[in-house]
Amino acid sequence: MNIALWIAQVLLAGMYGMAGSMKTMQIAKVREMMSWSKGRSDNYVRFVGTSELLGALGMILPVLTGILAWLTPVAALGLSIIQLLAIFQEHLPKKEYNVIPMNIVLLALSVFVAIGRWYLFTN
Repeated sequence: MNIALWIAQVLLAGMYGMAGSMKTMQIAKVREMMSWSKGRSDNYVRFVGTSELLGALGMILPVLTGILAWLTPVAALGLSIIQLLAIFQEHLPKKEYNVIPMNIVLLALSVFVAIGRWYLFTN
């Protein structure tokens, strides 16, 4: 179980790390690539990017260092909330059905990490 959790955590950290850094540092590029960002302020896009970057760090650092390891399931829960908001607040209302499968995969991975790490942390 620990190996599967680490694989999921590395995948999530990579995806959210890349997406978060782009949303934080390259807003013009984000506006070209992601339709949801066109109606949002620069600060909102940066906030989403910063949240994703912090979630990516939270996937790896606490468990890797053994310091505050309970933060990893909390970070996974936060990433789950980001995906739920993306699905129900952005993509479904705009009928962007083609991107929802990726949101569901990321949601499933983050829920798996949240439950798995919490279980390992409490037992």
